[in-house]
Amino acid sequence: MDKNFGYNENGFNPHINLSLSKIAELIGGEIIGDSNVIIRGISGIKEAQEGDITFIANPKYLSLINTTRASAIITSESVESTNKTIVKTENPSLAFAQLVSHFSPNEKKPEAGIHSTAIIGKKVSLGKNICIQPHVVILDGASVGDDTVLQAGAYVGHHTKIGSNCVIHPHVTIRERVTIGNNVIIHSGAVIGSDGFGYATVKDVHYKIPQIGTVFIEDDVEIGANVTIDRARFGRTHIRKGTKIDNLVQIAHNVDIGENSIIVAQSGISGSTKIGKGVILAGQSGVVGHITIGDNARVAAQAGVTKSVPEGEVVSGYPAKPHSTAKRINACVQKLPDFYKCVKSLQEKIRELEEELDRLRERAS
Repeated sequence: MDKNFGYNENGFNPHINLSLSKIAELIGGEIIGDSNVIIRGISGIKEAQEGDITFIANPKYLSLINTTRASAIITSESVESTNKTIVKTENPSLAFAQLVSHFSPNEKKPEAGIHSTAIIGKKVSLGKNICIQPHVVILDGASVGDDTVLQAGAYVGHHTKIGSNCVIHPHVTIRERVTIGNNVIIHSGAVIGSDGFGYATVKDVHYKIPQIGTVFIEDDVEIGANVTIDRARFGRTHIRKGTKIDNLVQIAHNVDIGENSIIVAQSGISGSTKIGKGVILAGQSGVVGHITIGDNARVAAQAGVTKSVPEGEVVSGYPAKPHSTAKRINACVQKLPDFYKCVKSLQEKIRELEEELDRLRERAS
Protein backbone atom coordinates (compact mmCIF):
# COMPACT_ATOMS: atom_id res chain seq x y z
CA MET A 1 0.00 0.00 0.00
CA ASP A 2 1.07 3.57 -0.61
CA LYS A 3 1.43 5.52 2.63
CA ASN A 4 2.04 9.01 1.26
CA PHE A 5 0.20 11.17 3.71
CA GLY A 6 -1.23 14.56 2.83
CA TYR A 7 -3.02 17.49 4.39
CA ASN A 8 -5.62 19.77 2.82
CA GLU A 9 -8.00 22.49 3.95
CA ASN A 10 -10.06 19.84 5.75
CA GLY A 11 -7.06 18.48 7.66
CA PHE A 12 -5.33 15.13 7.24
CA ASN A 13 -6.26 12.90 4.31
CA PRO A 14 -4.08 9.85 3.58
CA HIS A 15 -3.40 8.67 0.04
CA ILE A 16 -3.98 4.95 0.50
CA ASN A 17 -4.64 3.51 -3.01
CA LEU A 18 -6.24 0.26 -1.84
CA SER A 19 -9.15 -1.86 -3.08
CA LEU A 20 -12.34 -1.82 -1.05
CA SER A 21 -12.10 -5.58 -0.53
CA LYS A 22 -8.80 -5.10 1.32
CA ILE A 23 -10.31 -2.34 3.45
CA ALA A 24 -13.30 -4.56 4.29
CA GLU A 25 -10.86 -7.19 5.54
CA LEU A 26 -9.21 -4.62 7.81
CA ILE A 27 -12.47 -3.60 9.50
CA GLY A 28 -14.36 -6.90 9.25
CA GLY A 29 -17.12 -5.54 7.02
CA GLU A 30 -19.46 -6.96 4.37
CA ILE A 31 -19.40 -5.20 0.98
CA ILE A 32 -22.65 -4.55 -0.83
CA GLY A 33 -21.68 -3.32 -4.29
CA ASP A 34 -18.37 -3.08 -6.14
CA SER A 35 -15.61 -4.68 -4.06
CA ASN A 36 -12.95 -3.71 -6.63
CA VAL A 37 -13.38 0.04 -6.31
CA ILE A 38 -10.08 1.70 -5.43
CA ILE A 39 -10.08 3.85 -2.30
CA ARG A 40 -7.58 6.70 -2.24
CA GLY A 41 -8.70 8.78 0.72
CA ILE A 42 -10.73 8.96 3.94
CA SER A 43 -13.14 11.81 4.61
CA GLY A 44 -16.35 12.98 6.27
CA ILE A 45 -19.53 12.29 4.34
CA LYS A 46 -20.16 15.91 3.36
CA GLU A 47 -16.58 16.62 2.33
CA ALA A 48 -15.90 13.29 0.59
CA GLN A 49 -14.89 13.20 -3.07
CA GLU A 50 -14.76 10.41 -5.61
CA GLY A 51 -12.22 7.84 -4.46
CA ASP A 52 -12.86 8.51 -0.76
CA ILE A 53 -14.43 6.21 1.81
CA THR A 54 -16.68 7.68 4.51
CA PHE A 55 -19.14 6.45 7.14
CA ILE A 56 -22.64 6.94 8.57
CA ALA A 57 -23.33 6.03 12.20
CA ASN A 58 -26.29 8.27 13.06
CA PRO A 59 -29.55 7.27 11.30
CA LYS A 60 -30.54 10.93 10.84
CA TYR A 61 -27.76 11.26 8.26
CA LEU A 62 -28.88 8.30 6.14
CA SER A 63 -30.28 10.65 3.50
CA LEU A 64 -26.71 11.75 2.74
CA ILE A 65 -25.98 8.31 1.28
CA ASN A 66 -27.65 9.44 -1.93
CA THR A 67 -25.85 12.79 -2.14
CA THR A 68 -22.30 12.08 -0.99
CA ARG A 69 -19.61 11.88 -3.66
CA ALA A 70 -17.75 9.17 -1.74
CA SER A 71 -17.03 5.94 -3.58
CA ALA A 72 -17.88 3.77 -0.57
CA ILE A 73 -19.65 4.23 2.76
CA ILE A 74 -19.21 2.31 6.00
CA THR A 75 -22.66 1.73 7.51
CA SER A 76 -24.42 -0.30 10.17
CA GLU A 77 -25.70 -3.78 9.38
CA SER A 78 -29.29 -2.50 9.37
CA VAL A 79 -28.85 -0.25 6.33
CA GLU A 80 -30.70 -1.46 3.25
CA SER A 81 -28.98 -1.71 -0.12
CA THR A 82 -28.68 1.53 -2.07
CA ASN A 83 -27.25 2.60 -5.40
CA LYS A 84 -24.00 3.33 -3.53
CA THR A 85 -21.37 0.80 -2.57
CA ILE A 86 -21.54 0.23 1.19
CA VAL A 87 -19.57 -1.75 3.76
CA LYS A 88 -21.83 -3.08 6.52
CA THR A 89 -20.28 -3.29 9.99
CA GLU A 90 -21.47 -3.88 13.52
CA ASN A 91 -20.24 -0.46 14.66
CA PRO A 92 -19.58 2.08 11.86
CA SER A 93 -17.96 4.66 14.16
CA LEU A 94 -15.50 2.15 15.57
CA ALA A 95 -14.76 0.68 12.15
CA PHE A 96 -14.07 4.12 10.70
CA ALA A 97 -11.87 5.00 13.67
CA GLN A 98 -9.89 1.79 13.15
CA LEU A 99 -9.46 2.64 9.49
CA VAL A 100 -8.25 6.16 10.20
CA SER A 101 -5.85 4.89 12.86
CA HIS A 102 -4.47 2.28 10.46
CA PHE A 103 -3.68 4.77 7.74
CA SER A 104 -2.96 7.92 9.70
CA PRO A 105 0.65 8.90 10.26
CA ASN A 106 2.14 7.81 13.54
CA GLU A 107 2.64 10.97 15.55
CA LYS A 108 6.28 11.23 16.36
CA LYS A 109 6.75 10.64 20.06
CA PRO A 110 9.04 13.24 21.59
CA GLU A 111 12.54 12.00 22.23
CA ALA A 112 13.35 11.04 25.77
CA GLY A 113 15.36 13.51 27.74
CA ILE A 114 15.22 16.47 30.09
CA HIS A 115 15.42 19.97 28.63
CA SER A 116 17.99 22.27 30.15
CA THR A 117 15.33 24.82 31.18
CA ALA A 118 13.32 22.31 33.21
CA ILE A 119 13.39 22.71 36.98
CA ILE A 120 13.59 19.46 38.93
CA GLY A 121 13.29 19.53 42.73
CA LYS A 122 14.91 17.36 45.37
CA LYS A 123 14.23 13.64 45.77
CA VAL A 124 12.29 13.47 42.50
CA SER A 125 11.92 9.97 41.01
CA LEU A 126 12.05 9.85 37.21
CA GLY A 127 11.29 6.68 35.23
CA LYS A 128 12.87 5.36 32.05
CA ASN A 129 12.42 6.99 28.63
CA ILE A 130 10.58 10.03 29.95
CA CYS A 131 10.45 13.32 28.09
CA ILE A 132 10.54 16.59 30.03
CA GLN A 133 10.18 19.57 27.70
CA PRO A 134 11.17 23.24 28.17
CA HIS A 135 10.17 25.08 31.35
CA VAL A 136 8.58 22.10 33.06
CA VAL A 137 8.60 22.39 36.87
CA ILE A 138 8.66 19.29 39.09
CA LEU A 139 8.80 19.98 42.80
CA ASP A 140 10.33 18.01 45.67
CA GLY A 141 9.33 14.43 46.27
CA ALA A 142 7.35 14.00 43.05
CA SER A 143 7.61 10.91 40.82
CA VAL A 144 7.09 10.36 37.10
CA GLY A 145 6.70 6.88 35.58
CA ASP A 146 8.29 5.28 32.54
CA ASP A 147 7.59 6.62 29.03
CA THR A 148 5.63 9.63 30.30
CA VAL A 149 5.79 12.97 28.46
CA LEU A 150 5.58 16.30 30.26
CA GLN A 151 5.17 18.96 27.60
CA ALA A 152 6.33 22.57 27.79
CA GLY A 153 5.33 24.58 30.82
CA ALA A 154 3.71 21.74 32.78
CA TYR A 155 3.79 22.03 36.58
CA VAL A 156 3.94 19.09 38.98
CA GLY A 157 3.54 19.83 42.67
CA HIS A 158 5.45 18.30 45.55
CA HIS A 159 4.85 14.62 46.37
CA THR A 160 2.62 14.19 43.31
CA LYS A 161 2.80 10.81 41.55
CA ILE A 162 2.35 10.42 37.78
CA GLY A 163 2.22 6.92 36.32
CA SER A 164 3.68 5.38 33.18
CA ASN A 165 2.89 6.21 29.55
CA CYS A 166 1.04 9.43 30.39
CA VAL A 167 0.91 12.55 28.24
CA ILE A 168 0.68 15.86 30.08
CA HIS A 169 0.14 18.59 27.52
CA PRO A 170 1.50 22.17 27.72
CA HIS A 171 0.58 24.38 30.68
CA VAL A 172 -1.16 21.71 32.72
CA THR A 173 -1.01 22.31 36.48
CA ILE A 174 -1.00 19.27 38.75
CA ARG A 175 -0.90 20.44 42.32
CA GLU A 176 0.70 18.84 45.38
CA ARG A 177 -0.02 15.28 46.62
CA VAL A 178 -2.08 14.30 43.56
CA THR A 179 -1.93 10.74 42.18
CA ILE A 180 -2.23 10.09 38.43
CA GLY A 181 -2.45 6.51 37.11
CA ASN A 182 -1.06 4.96 33.92
CA ASN A 183 -2.01 5.84 30.33
CA VAL A 184 -3.61 9.13 31.38
CA ILE A 185 -3.89 12.08 28.97
CA ILE A 186 -4.37 15.59 30.32
CA HIS A 187 -4.86 18.40 27.81
CA SER A 188 -3.61 21.95 27.91
CA GLY A 189 -4.73 24.32 30.64
CA ALA A 190 -6.23 21.70 32.95
CA VAL A 191 -5.78 22.25 36.68
CA ILE A 192 -5.78 19.16 38.88
CA GLY A 193 -5.89 19.54 42.64
CA SER A 194 -6.90 23.18 43.05
CA ASP A 195 -8.55 24.03 46.37
CA GLY A 196 -12.15 23.00 46.84
CA PHE A 197 -14.63 25.85 47.21
CA GLY A 198 -15.34 25.89 50.92
CA TYR A 199 -16.04 28.83 53.27
CA ALA A 200 -17.62 29.37 56.66
CA THR A 201 -19.63 32.59 56.84
CA VAL A 202 -19.71 34.41 60.16
CA LYS A 203 -21.33 37.85 60.42
CA ASP A 204 -21.20 38.24 56.64
CA VAL A 205 -17.46 37.46 56.49
CA HIS A 206 -16.33 34.38 54.51
CA TYR A 207 -13.58 32.37 56.20
CA LYS A 208 -11.71 29.87 54.05
CA ILE A 209 -12.00 26.21 55.07
CA PRO A 210 -8.69 24.38 54.48
CA GLN A 211 -8.86 21.75 51.76
CA ILE A 212 -6.34 19.15 52.92
CA GLY A 213 -7.44 16.16 50.79
CA THR A 214 -6.17 15.10 47.39
CA VAL A 215 -7.16 13.98 43.87
CA PHE A 216 -6.78 10.40 42.65
CA ILE A 217 -7.06 9.71 38.91
CA GLU A 218 -7.01 6.05 37.85
CA ASP A 219 -5.65 4.46 34.64
CA ASP A 220 -6.85 5.22 31.10
CA VAL A 221 -8.54 8.51 31.96
CA GLU A 222 -8.51 11.41 29.49
CA ILE A 223 -9.06 14.96 30.72
CA GLY A 224 -9.86 17.77 28.28
CA ALA A 225 -8.50 21.29 27.98
CA ASN A 226 -9.16 23.75 30.81
CA VAL A 227 -10.83 21.17 33.04
CA THR A 228 -10.66 21.90 36.77
CA ILE A 229 -10.72 19.10 39.33
CA ASP A 230 -10.68 20.30 42.95
CA ARG A 231 -8.92 18.50 45.75
CA ALA A 232 -11.04 17.05 48.53
CA ARG A 233 -11.67 18.81 51.81
CA PHE A 234 -10.72 15.50 53.46
CA GLY A 235 -10.02 12.21 51.68
CA ARG A 236 -9.93 12.43 47.90
CA THR A 237 -11.71 13.50 44.74
CA HIS A 238 -11.74 10.29 42.70
CA ILE A 239 -11.87 9.82 38.90
CA ARG A 240 -12.05 6.10 38.18
CA LYS A 241 -10.63 3.99 35.37
CA GLY A 242 -11.54 4.69 31.76
CA THR A 243 -13.54 7.87 32.33
CA LYS A 244 -13.35 10.56 29.64
CA ILE A 245 -13.83 14.24 30.51
CA ASP A 246 -14.43 16.85 27.82
CA ASN A 247 -13.14 20.45 27.80
CA LEU A 248 -14.23 23.11 30.32
CA VAL A 249 -15.67 20.77 32.93
CA GLN A 250 -15.70 21.66 36.66
CA ILE A 251 -15.47 18.83 39.19
CA ALA A 252 -15.74 19.93 42.81
CA HIS A 253 -14.19 18.57 45.98
CA ASN A 254 -14.86 15.00 47.09
CA VAL A 255 -16.70 14.06 43.86
CA ASP A 256 -16.40 10.37 42.94
CA ILE A 257 -16.86 9.49 39.24
CA GLY A 258 -17.27 5.80 38.36
CA GLU A 259 -15.50 3.78 35.69
CA ASN A 260 -16.01 4.49 31.98
CA SER A 261 -18.24 7.50 32.45
CA ILE A 262 -18.36 10.42 30.00
CA ILE A 263 -18.59 14.03 31.16
CA VAL A 264 -19.26 16.39 28.24
CA ALA A 265 -18.12 20.00 27.84
CA GLN A 266 -19.14 22.72 30.30
CA SER A 267 -20.75 20.31 32.74
CA GLY A 268 -20.41 21.05 36.44
CA ILE A 269 -20.52 18.61 39.35
CA SER A 270 -20.90 20.00 42.85
CA GLY A 271 -19.11 18.71 45.93
CA SER A 272 -19.44 15.21 47.38
CA THR A 273 -21.65 13.91 44.57
CA LYS A 274 -21.16 10.29 43.50
CA ILE A 275 -21.39 9.46 39.79
CA GLY A 276 -21.81 5.77 38.95
CA LYS A 277 -20.25 3.59 36.26
CA GLY A 278 -21.00 4.24 32.59
CA VAL A 279 -22.83 7.51 33.26
CA ILE A 280 -23.13 10.19 30.57
CA LEU A 281 -23.50 13.84 31.56
CA ALA A 282 -24.26 15.75 28.35
CA GLY A 283 -23.04 19.26 27.62
CA GLN A 284 -23.74 22.08 30.08
CA SER A 285 -25.49 19.79 32.52
CA GLY A 286 -25.28 20.71 36.18
CA VAL A 287 -25.41 18.45 39.23
CA VAL A 288 -25.95 19.68 42.80
CA GLY A 289 -23.86 18.37 45.67
CA HIS A 290 -24.31 15.37 47.95
CA ILE A 291 -26.46 13.27 45.58
CA THR A 292 -25.92 10.04 43.63
CA ILE A 293 -26.22 9.43 39.89
CA GLY A 294 -26.78 5.69 39.39
CA ASP A 295 -24.84 3.42 37.06
CA ASN A 296 -25.54 3.88 33.33
CA ALA A 297 -27.78 6.90 33.90
CA ARG A 298 -28.03 9.58 31.21
CA VAL A 299 -28.34 13.30 31.91
CA ALA A 300 -29.41 15.36 28.89
CA ALA A 301 -27.75 18.58 27.76
CA GLN A 302 -28.41 21.62 29.99
CA ALA A 303 -30.28 19.51 32.52
CA GLY A 304 -30.16 20.65 36.13
CA VAL A 305 -30.03 17.66 38.45
CA THR A 306 -31.29 18.55 41.93
CA LYS A 307 -31.87 15.08 43.39
CA SER A 308 -30.44 11.59 43.03
CA VAL A 309 -31.00 9.72 39.75
CA PRO A 310 -31.72 5.97 39.79
CA GLU A 311 -29.60 3.47 37.91
CA GLY A 312 -30.25 3.48 34.15
CA GLU A 313 -32.59 6.49 34.27
CA VAL A 314 -32.59 9.15 31.53
CA VAL A 315 -33.33 12.65 32.81
CA SER A 316 -33.65 16.07 31.21
CA GLY A 317 -34.92 19.58 31.89
CA TYR A 318 -34.68 21.84 34.91
CA PRO A 319 -35.15 20.62 37.49
CA ALA A 320 -34.23 17.32 35.86
CA LYS A 321 -37.06 14.78 35.55
CA PRO A 322 -37.44 11.45 33.79
CA HIS A 323 -37.05 12.29 30.13
CA SER A 324 -40.54 11.06 29.16
CA THR A 325 -42.08 13.40 31.75
CA ALA A 326 -39.84 16.30 30.74
CA LYS A 327 -40.88 15.88 27.09
CA ARG A 328 -44.58 16.06 27.99
CA ILE A 329 -43.99 19.17 30.08
CA ASN A 330 -42.02 20.76 27.28
CA ALA A 331 -44.78 19.95 24.80
CA CYS A 332 -47.26 21.76 27.05
CA VAL A 333 -44.92 24.73 27.44
CA GLN A 334 -44.69 25.08 23.66
CA LYS A 335 -48.50 25.39 23.55
CA LEU A 336 -48.66 28.15 26.16
CA PRO A 337 -49.37 30.92 23.59
CA ASP A 338 -52.38 28.94 22.34
CA PHE A 339 -53.49 28.22 25.91
CA TYR A 340 -53.20 31.95 26.70
CA LYS A 341 -55.41 32.86 23.75
CA CYS A 342 -57.92 30.19 24.78
CA VAL A 343 -58.04 31.49 28.37
CA LYS A 344 -58.46 35.08 27.16
CA SER A 345 -61.32 33.97 24.92
CA LEU A 346 -62.98 32.06 27.77
CA GLN A 347 -62.58 35.05 30.08
CA GLU A 348 -64.31 37.24 27.52
CA LYS A 349 -67.18 34.77 27.15
CA ILE A 350 -67.55 34.52 30.93
CA ARG A 351 -67.64 38.32 31.15
CA GLU A 352 -70.37 38.43 28.48
CA LEU A 353 -72.37 35.71 30.28
CA GLU A 354 -72.09 37.56 33.59
CA GLU A 355 -73.29 40.75 31.95
CA GLU A 356 -76.23 38.87 30.43
CA LEU A 357 -77.08 37.36 33.82
CA ASP A 358 -76.99 40.84 35.40
CA ARG A 359 -79.42 42.08 32.75
CA LEU A 360 -81.74 39.11 33.34
CA ARG A 361 -81.69 39.75 37.11
CA GLU A 362 -82.54 43.42 36.54
CA ARG A 363 -85.55 42.46 34.36
CA ALA A 364 -86.71 39.86 36.88
CA SER A 365 -86.62 42.39 39.70
